[in-house]
Amino acid sequence: MSGHSKWSTIKRKKGAADAKRGAVFTRLAREIAVAAREGGGDQDTNFRLRLAVDKARAENMPKDNIERAIKRGSGEDKDGVTYEEIMYEGYGPKGVAMLIETVTDNRNRSVSEIRHALSRSGGSMAEVGSVAWQFSRVAYFAFPSSALEYDKAFELAIEAGADDVTEDDGEIEITGPIESFKAIADHLHAANVTPEEAGLRMVPKQEMELDVNETLQVMKVIDSLEEMDDVQSVYSNLKVSEDALVAFESE
Repeated sequence: MSGHSKWSTIKRKKGAADAKRGAVFTRLAREIAVAAREGGGDQDTNFRLRLAVDKARAENMPKDNIERAIKRGSGEDKDGVTYEEIMYEGYGPKGVAMLIETVTDNRNRSVSEIRHALSRSGGSMAEVGSVAWQFSRVAYFAFPSSALEYDKAFELAIEAGADDVTEDDGEIEITGPIESFKAIADHLHAANVTPEEAGLRMVPKQEMELDVNETLQVMKVIDSLEEMDDVQSVYSNLKVSEDALVAFESE
């Protein structure tokens, strides 16, 4: 997990340009809208919405944008677009398994763009269920070690029902069963910790290791997928080595 987490951190640092930030805001607005649609527009009772708003604030998303996204999702904005969550399955270069999580208002557009990106790289779309069985869904949180000491993070996470707490290169990761998501989120919120990443993630049961050049090839495909407006996250069974991270960061 830590390789993927470091990769996310590197991408956040690289994504400081205005164009990238606009794409981040689009993605966050959709996440907020879906959360509001599913659990209502009250952050006190809808913990998924609260986390999505916290994440948006951490990215300095304007307050008006956040409120507009909540209204769109909760139905207060009658002219708002309706989004749906769809998970697509596919294979990237070298047969790397991928799950592509989308929030879209046009599934035909989404599947067409994803299929094109995969086929262009030598990959392909996959039948429903042919990839998903290789992954498990877990509750996942990541935040800088500076936000909370490891011992305190470990204590509150285990108390909330987490399975694992790790610290690596200045970042703490917490994982647990999906049933523990709300409890962990509540404990972190009470400790005034805003996670850089928080959600239900798909974790591979077994990772695939490639050489550095092949790994970079797959990482670039995943990046191209994640740059699409409809794509929220891409999960893969690629093992991201330290050497690959160094090469990626230097590009």
